[in-house]
Amino acid sequence: MAQAYAAARGDLAALIFDRETGRVVDIDPRFPPDAEGPRPGRPKLGVVPREVTLLPKHWDWLAAQPGGASVALRKLVEEAMKDPRLQSRARRDAVYRLATALVGNAPGYEEAMRALYAGEAEDFAAHIEAWPPDVRRVLEEMAKDAFS
Repeated sequence: MAQAYAAARGDLAALIFDRETGRVVDIDPRFPPDAEGPRPGRPKLGVVPREVTLLPKHWDWLAAQPGGASVALRKLVEEAMKDPRLQSRARRDAVYRLATALVGNAPGYEEAMRALYAGEAEDFAAHIEAWPPDVRRVLEEMAKDAFS
């Protein structure tokens, strides 16, 4: 992340993308990735607090779990993250987000996205063939797991 930030620092129009999610990474130029100050939570573990809204019965169930709500939620999320169907869906969504941001108006874009979500790897590759080589390479790399 620090390398991408350093490379893009002088270019006000530069965008930094997360390859795992396909989302733009929002970096405050006043605080480069390595220079950010302390944050709430357990920063050494990468833990940051967020809000979760649940019904009282859900909070009651979580409170009764060994280790409490946080441990139970982490276990549920970790287990769900192992589901291959959800992993493939997450990869397709990441490819879609990145492609939309970079080449959303390119010829073959809509057809490529239809092929991506239909699980048709060969059609996807054919529709992105004319796109810029760097963009095509990154999307093909990201899409490998989307078709499994």
